[in-house]
Amino acid sequence: MEKDERSLSVQAAEEKPRVLRERARKLARRAEEVGYEKEALNLIEFMLAHERYAVEVLYVREVHTLKDLTPVPCTPSFVLGIINVRGQVMSVTDLRELFDLPKKEITDLFRVLIVKNSEMELGILADEVLGERKVPVEQIQSGLAAVGKIRAEYVKGVTKERLIVLDAGKLLSDPNLVVHQEVGD
Repeated sequence: MEKDERSLSVQAAEEKPRVLRERARKLARRAEEVGYEKEALNLIEFMLAHERYAVEVLYVREVHTLKDLTPVPCTPSFVLGIINVRGQVMSVTDLRELFDLPKKEITDLFRVLIVKNSEMELGILADEVLGERKVPVEQIQSGLAAVGKIRAEYVKGVTKERLIVLDAGKLLSDPNLVVHQEVGD
């Protein structure tokens, strides 16, 4: 019996390096091979003047239909007007005007993305909302001379598929988007 026990311990000793090598090989696999998620942004994608744009989901309170838009006199051209969202008056910003993009006739098929942070809340006009998607951060390229001077300060980056990811935090904190004008008599 002692011989059998010694034989088993010799086998176990010989087996140990093989088991350890197998464990090390499994642990050394690249993260994507074992299913770990890469750092990614959750985005709401929308169309604006035949271009695809997106903002991070964490800034989007909701998507609202564009109805009962009321123009407001004496406001900058990028302020399309105001809407009533369940009793809350919300300004609607037309990024096409702000970014100097081509305009088309506004219909009730347009949507308003209600974006917010701790200081501000506003609506962004969208031709169409395409849905939610996840984009790995590594696929978003910054340094975009091609986007244009006005837009560049509001752009986080662009993907290879030409999806322009807006920096909603910068949009919401830009004092140039806040209207503080009084109409004189």
